[in-house]
Amino acid sequence: MKVIIVGAGLAGLCCARTLCQAGIPFLILEAADGIGGRVRTDRVEGFLLDRGFQVLQTAYPEARRVLDYRALDLRPFSPGALVYLKGRLHRVADPWRQPQHLLATLLSPIGTFADKLRVARLRWRICRGTVEDLFRRPETSTLAALKAQGFSDSMIERFFRPFFSGVFFDRELAATSRMFEFVFRMLAEGEAALPAQGMGAIPAQLAEPLPPGSIRLNSPVARLEEGRVILATGEEIPARVVVLAADGGETARLLGEGRPFPTVACTCLYFAAHRPPIMEPLLVLDGENTGPVTNLAVLSNVAPTYAPPGRALIQATVVGNPDLPDPELEALSRAQLRRWFGPQVQDWRLVRLYRIEKALPEQRPPTLHPLDQPVRLRPGLFACGEYRGLSSIQWAMVSGRRAGEAVLQELGS
Repeated sequence: MKVIIVGAGLAGLCCARTLCQAGIPFLILEAADGIGGRVRTDRVEGFLLDRGFQVLQTAYPEARRVLDYRALDLRPFSPGALVYLKGRLHRVADPWRQPQHLLATLLSPIGTFADKLRVARLRWRICRGTVEDLFRRPETSTLAALKAQGFSDSMIERFFRPFFSGVFFDRELAATSRMFEFVFRMLAEGEAALPAQGMGAIPAQLAEPLPPGSIRLNSPVARLEEGRVILATGEEIPARVVVLAADGGETARLLGEGRPFPTVACTCLYFAAHRPPIMEPLLVLDGENTGPVTNLAVLSNVAPTYAPPGRALIQATVVGNPDLPDPELEALSRAQLRRWFGPQVQDWRLVRLYRIEKALPEQRPPTLHPLDQPVRLRPGLFACGEYRGLSSIQWAMVSGRRAGEAVLQELGS
């Protein structure tokens, strides 16, 4: 009788790696046709299309411990951003890593001079102590935390809202201040990067050391019974231990629970162009908050492997899932981007539009410390995934490892 892991996302794969290293047999059952959960990459016409705009923060402690960054061939974004405001793009740089752009940052209309000093103070405060310490601090919403730090409405509306609404898919900045501080610290201590072969290279690397045949795709689970798992096909698989590594809604269904796990949505448009609208690997933000696009990046500037030679791949993120037909949403997005980059936008070709209904778990306070969320539900039954703590590659991986360690402890006892 094996350990059955339901779900081959990052949490499920990290759970499996922990069991594999201890020599415990397991089987992963994945409902989809590929591994990675939301962290997947499609190859379309020579372009690499991640399922929604995603990055790897190289400062994630668990990612540093588990992943081989050299093998992923990480390509970093430049620290900072370009903010569209009043007819032009303004640079907001990280002066600690790009001191050559300090004057342009100080003179930009993105916030006041005092706001820039507050950013330095915020960085100093957040980078003290351990990462885990951040999740023991008093909690409020991101917006309330920014106001408590004294940031002006101008700085919040022109930088923090467009930047972090693209991180949390939450225009209200209602997400917990703990995650805001965590993401801010990761940006300060490392780089936002893309694997050369797309974000899907991360789950592929996690799965590489697992035994052949230990992952079954296209295998949705219908229900759990004592000592076995029943697939949608009716097949029964004996299980000494079951680890639920699916999303919150699917886990609740398998447990027979009615409680909802709120999620937030995003929409991502990928355009192909003959030339990029900017030449740097920078994020472009909507400092006017006119929408629908909240941020844009030329991914081929960051990782040239994302596009065929001589082409540019541009992603535009829309927070939420607007109740508009795809052609209408595309037209509104193009109209906004023409204001940013001029008539060249009309020549861009839409490669694909993704509507991701469950892009992230909702992260409004109150939240638990990620290490306080129990992974053992009852004897022989465990659960993991970022919805059980806080949302990021870091906490999905940690959750999976913790579940694997808990299984080992139970089997050892």
